[in-house]
This record gives sequence, C-alpha cells and structure tokens, in this order.
Amino acid sequence: MKLDGIFVPVVTPFTDDNQVNFEALGKLLDWQIEAGVAGIVACGTTGEYYAFSDEERTQVLTFIAEHVGDRAQLIAGVNDTHTQGSINKAQQAKALGYQGLMLAPPIYCLPQQSEIITHYQTVSREVGLPIIMYNFPARSGVEIEVDSVIELSRDPNIVGIKESSGDFTRALSLINANLDDFAVVCGSDDQGADYLFWGVRAWIGGAANYLPEAHVQMLESARIGDYNALRAIMTKLLPVIQNQESADYNQKAKLALIHRGQDVGPIRAPLQPICKTDQDAFLQLLDAALQ
Repeated sequence: MKLDGIFVPVVTPFTDDNQVNFEALGKLLDWQIEAGVAGIVACGTTGEYYAFSDEERTQVLTFIAEHVGDRAQLIAGVNDTHTQGSINKAQQAKALGYQGLMLAPPIYCLPQQSEIITHYQTVSREVGLPIIMYNFPARSGVEIEVDSVIELSRDPNIVGIKESSGDFTRALSLINANLDDFAVVCGSDDQGADYLFWGVRAWIGGAANYLPEAHVQMLESARIGDYNALRAIMTKLLPVIQNQESADYNQKAKLALIHRGQDVGPIRAPLQPICKTDQDAFLQLLDAALQ
C-alpha cells in the first residue's frame, strides 16, 4: 500500500434519535472524494468508533466499503484494549475489502515497548494487511518509541506511522531515518505544513473532514514545490485548527461540517455539545479560513 495523499478519518453522522444516518454519511463521503482526498479511514477517533455497538461497527464498515468502492483507498481503524480484539476487528475489515489498517497500541493497559512490538507483529502475522501504526500517547497512554518504530518498520506489513504526538523533533527523527518502504504520516493537524515541507506526502487529519479542499491544495502545493502557496494556505487554516485541537475536537469537527452544509447531527455521549460562546468563536475562525 502506497501512502500518498489526504486521508480522512470520516465522522459518523447520527440522527436526532441517535441512530447512524447512512444517507448523510454517503453524501459526506461523496463530498470528500470529490474534493480529491486519497483515502477514507473508517472507525477512527473522529468517527466516534468508541461509541459504536458491535452491530453498528459492522454496519458502518460495510456501508463505507460499498459506498466508496474503488474511488479511494479504504483504511479501517482497529484499536482495542487487547491484541485479539484488534485481530478480530482487522479480520472483519479484511473480509469487507479494506486495503489497510490503522492501529494504536492497546489502550488503557499501558504496555511496555516489547509488548507493543509483539502486539503489532502478532496482528501483522495473523491478518496480513498493511498496517499504519498510530502514535498518539495523549489518547493511548503510551508512546511507540523511535527505536520500536524502526524495528517494526522491518515487518513488510507495517507500512507507516501516523505521528500524532505533537513532538515535531520526534517526527524529524523518523523522517530522517529514511526507513525502507515505510511512510511517516502527518497526524498533527496544526503541523501539516511542517510535515509537507520535510517531504511527507501523506496526511491523516480530522480537520480534513470539513476542510478537504484546502488539505488537498496544501499537499499539491508541496508536491510541485510551491512552498509560498503552502504557507499561505496553512496561515489561513491554522487558527481554526488550533482552536479545534485545544479542546472538544470531535464536537468541533461535527459543528464545522454542519456549518458547511453536511447533516452530520449530534455528538454521542459521553461527549456533549459545546456552549454557544465556544461555538461562535470556533465558527468565526472557520469562516475566516474559508474566505
């Protein structure tokens, strides 16, 4: 699997009575693909996968696979609290035609580095699909250390890492390691221009849900070496992205999509809608970014 382009961890629209809104999901996927994104990540954090029942997970994965078809690459998030849980989710995604997996270390249990390595190697061996590791210690509670990434990069099924630590020095260490057949993927929305400047050509970003056109424009600007255009676009996007990353990330992704005409509905508990003052401040920044 070649990781090149903008990949959207798509949000999951819900109806007012808290059911998955598949009609709205189809329209959202069409809009993002028409904007030029390279891939769709199903059951990512922005998609509220943690709030799905098993039945809903199956329904959402199936719908996305069938609706997207071959119009974009299909990646499934397969996080779980234990290795067998991730294997089960990965095998399900494989059976549905997903081309790759996105996988963080097991959440909550705080594994050691040797255990993280074994976790990934086991999923790789048992499932046999390309894996994008997901380093987001603020959510998983542990970091995939650079030495562990280097070791795991030797596994032919482990094709990249979504780097969401926010530590760009760490990202540079991975980029400059020049690992064979292995991609460093931007996973920190507010550092998108930095990654692109350093030669990264894959970006998995929650803000691409509601700013897909600008994300695609940034990547294309980097691809042709127009760094003035890249900087100009990032300058416009940065205030709204920083606001989203400061708090209430998933709420603001949905708020922005509704503001842009996508009927994605409410957030699911335990998360709650944000107050009007925070909504207004965020949408003001969004409007500025869209000008």
